[in-house]
Amino acid sequence: MKKQITFKELKDSGYTNKTINEEIQANLIARIKANQPVFEGLWGYEDSVVPQLKKALLAGHHINLLGLRGQAKTKIARSMVDLLDEYMPIVKGSEINDSPFQPISKYARDLIAEHGDETPISWIHRSNRFYEKLATPDVNVSDLIGDIDPIKAATLKLPYSDERVLHYGMIPRANRSIFVLNELPDLQARIQVSLFNILQEGDIQIRGFQLRMPLDIQFVFTANPEDYTNRGSIVTPLKDRIGSQIFTHYPKSIALARKITEQEARISKADSLAIQVPNLAKNLLEEVAFAARNSEYVDAKSGVSARLTISAMENLIAAAKLRLIETEAEKTTIRLVDFMSIIPSITGKIELVYEGEQEGADEVAKILIDTAVMVQFESIFPQVPKLEKHGVKTTYTDVINWFEENYLELNYTDTDDEFYTNLNTVKPLVAVVEEYASEMSKEDQAFCMELVLWALSINNKLDKSENNTAFKFDSAGFSKHF
Repeated sequence: MKKQITFKELKDSGYTNKTINEEIQANLIARIKANQPVFEGLWGYEDSVVPQLKKALLAGHHINLLGLRGQAKTKIARSMVDLLDEYMPIVKGSEINDSPFQPISKYARDLIAEHGDETPISWIHRSNRFYEKLATPDVNVSDLIGDIDPIKAATLKLPYSDERVLHYGMIPRANRSIFVLNELPDLQARIQVSLFNILQEGDIQIRGFQLRMPLDIQFVFTANPEDYTNRGSIVTPLKDRIGSQIFTHYPKSIALARKITEQEARISKADSLAIQVPNLAKNLLEEVAFAARNSEYVDAKSGVSARLTISAMENLIAAAKLRLIETEAEKTTIRLVDFMSIIPSITGKIELVYEGEQEGADEVAKILIDTAVMVQFESIFPQVPKLEKHGVKTTYTDVINWFEENYLELNYTDTDDEFYTNLNTVKPLVAVVEEYASEMSKEDQAFCMELVLWALSINNKLDKSENNTAFKFDSAGFSKHF
């Protein structure tokens, strides 16, 4: 925390007064020249969103981030704080962060007129220069702009005609700061109208007070395009006053999606050491989200948030942690059967169309997992033939034949030794994995064995049934639920 100084000491220090745009631009340019990342942790946006953001900030524009849910819109807005100077001087006691060089409130003007160079100056850290408001239908002008405060008028014995009786809303208090208004279409049209002058001319009106307050604010709005039809819209004159509209998007590759999940999932260091997550399991988790975004059962307009895979990863780890507790083992590895634990993460993160509602949320979640399994499976192994010709052997014939006289139970609660010993009893399955996945790690090879079983059951070559503790694989047509 920087110590309080006087206005004279501030001027003698050589401090140069800057607008927030000048401040952001100077720090942005410095980062670009130093080859430093401008926005930390925005994976997949390096060649799309980030260049547009840089141009918008260099242009001094207010920004509208338009995209489906879970596309890091709020994260982008919050990361802009890092482009501010570490500390900013204000007239001590100012409610609206008055600059001593250009005071705009009556309080600051009067204080400087009275004390001159001895005016006390305090400092605000950049972390306190970020204001965020969720636009809900009940937000009113008083919340955003301000209102007359009768208690203040009575306490100070001031008439209502005195500017000092005003209580400033969030926007004036965000002077010389970043102000983020999330879900802008949810803001009632008449409230959006109150933003016109603030964005363009800097005028604000509070209960008949005509105040010329050139507020210096970097506005960032976020909106979901689906909101334009479902809940509300951004009124055209307001859109006209927002300098740049930037579209966000979901990660375009599994690798990028994995980086986001690994960055955002809340997993303790102890859990990371005790629980091994095979690469194939990480890829499969992301494939579930990709499958959801392309599914005929899921409303594509609503989007499938990146929070789906983040929550799903946390649920996977929780399932493995529960196994460690129950078995008193020290370490375990994520298995394909553990993926049943991510169903609650899926059902709460997707909006279903009519066909999906008919299937049911849990069933759609299982379909998405199966779809992801097949994508993962077919990237490693040959496709499972739909029809088998008599006497013609395929890659999976021996595996299928093994189940004619045997069955396999895979228990969630088995220790790793018990689980993989059981899995390795299917010798033809081991041979298939050795042929096509010999270069993979031991953990990935074990995961591949489950992939093959799952794929064969999806293609009706094996029967798969489940209870609360295990999956049972049996010859097609002969499995009995247990």
